Amino acid sequence: MNSISTTNRLLLIIVIPLVFYLLKTLSFIFIPLFFSMFIALLFLPLMRWLGRKKVPQTVALITVVGIIVGFLFLGGQLVKISINEILSANGDFFVQAEQKLIELIGLFESFLGIDHISQDIVLKHYVSQLQLFDNFGSSINMVGDTITMTLMTAFFVVLFLAGSINLQDVMQTVLFKQKYASVKTFRKVEKDIIKFVWVKFVISLFTGIGFSLACVAFDVSFPIFWGMFAFLINFVQMVGSIISIVALSIFAIVELDPSGTLLAFVLIITGVQVLMGSILEPIFMGKTFSINVITVLVMLMFWGYLWGVPGLIMSIPITVFLKIVLEHFPKTKSIARLMSGSEPSPESNT
Repeated sequence: MNSISTTNRLLLIIVIPLVFYLLKTLSFIFIPLFFSMFIALLFLPLMRWLGRKKVPQTVALITVVGIIVGFLFLGGQLVKISINEILSANGDFFVQAEQKLIELIGLFESFLGIDHISQDIVLKHYVSQLQLFDNFGSSINMVGDTITMTLMTAFFVVLFLAGSINLQDVMQTVLFKQKYASVKTFRKVEKDIIKFVWVKFVISLFTGIGFSLACVAFDVSFPIFWGMFAFLINFVQMVGSIISIVALSIFAIVELDPSGTLLAFVLIITGVQVLMGSILEPIFMGKTFSINVITVLVMLMFWGYLWGVPGLIMSIPITVFLKIVLEHFPKTKSIARLMSGSEPSPESNT
């Protein structure tokens, strides 16, 4: 028995790195697969409701796909409006922005002890350091990969919604032996993921609205763009809120005097982010997502390393899924409690 146990542990040590290697190597498959799975989970309850109303599956599928396309169309229209907002900006703004940028670069050069570069060539010098044109080919490849993954995601979403890929059956086959356990766990995963996505969506929406209103109140350019930016980047847990505040604060330096006005603007957008992300979001999430900060940071770094930006976005839903599955097995309940940082409940001891 000891020999079998040792062998199993050695096999586990070998298998885990192999799984991580496959997840990274085959990311072009796994990223759209996981994205589509979470999207499908949002609309599977609607598919079941339409089924109970005796709506034919084809009609139900077309209805749900139409709703998804409608959301994407609205998002595309907002992106179009924000782009037009930037393109229609006054030429004087870009001259002012360039001058402010040169001044900021000069301050950083002085602070870091870098030899000062002539004002006339400073932007040309630092742009050339980025090697934008040398990386043009890789940018084209990235756009092509994004389009391919988007099409694959749409394909997998249709398969999940149509029942061609049944998540509950997959969980029962791979993880559980009993149907009751798989059904119970799947419904909990579905409920928690739906709650997470909708709460995150609403919080991010109001964060974006708050940023847009702050830009309008302080006469900062491109309020729609910054609202969209704050909304989208907020889906990256913890890191996104910091990026949105820093990016908008740096941009505001172009138009606001470095005085009390700029400080008030920064304090307001920071207050919006703290109110939405640090106060209201935990209240609405409740105990469902009681995952400690260390686990969140580790998962952000891990999935960000494996899959980049998509990994950062999906890291928390994947963590929630893993935590729910680990809670089901007696041998892994302690790991789930460690992830949440909570004490064992009386039910877990019975």
